[in-house]
Amino acid sequence: EIRKRNPDPKTCVLLVIDMQNYFSAMAKPILDNLLTTIRLCRRASIPVFFTRHCHKSPADYAMLGEWWNNDLVYDGTVEAELMPQIKEVASADEVIEKNTYSAFVSTRLQERLVEMDVKEVIVSGVMTTLCCETTAREAFVRGFRVFFSTDATATSDIELHEATLKNLAYGFAYLVDCE
Repeated sequence: EIRKRNPDPKTCVLLVIDMQNYFSAMAKPILDNLLTTIRLCRRASIPVFFTRHCHKSPADYAMLGEWWNNDLVYDGTVEAELMPQIKEVASADEVIEKNTYSAFVSTRLQERLVEMDVKEVIVSGVMTTLCCETTAREAFVRGFRVFFSTDATATSDIELHEATLKNLAYGFAYLVDCE
């Protein structure tokens, strides 16, 4: 059973997760839907935050270094930069750097959302199964109502994408699309 609800523009933000050159192969198919979502949110005066996953030194690799054999996104590289189409629509004060799957861990995201009196988040970007899902689940347990984009999120495998959508719809998030 999928619960239905629409985000409230007065208490909502859009989170655009890790739309970086490193992930461009999987991100390109959802780029138009994501840009549509960003434009829609901006027209509705919904604030938009962009995350940028990057590692600055071995001290911040944590388990990701082990899990991914140090094939990580290193700060200062072209791969760590936002994709050009996303960079065009993201202002510097909207970009949050992170070094793990969650946009909440070791960032000021929660404090910023609380200061803005945000009650809801819409999650979009890549990867559905890792950073987007972890951020969505963490937002839920931190007390935010979560909306998860079905067509402005992507991952490396459609079955993993669909499994994540089913899991989130079951216990964590309302599913939405760019329309």
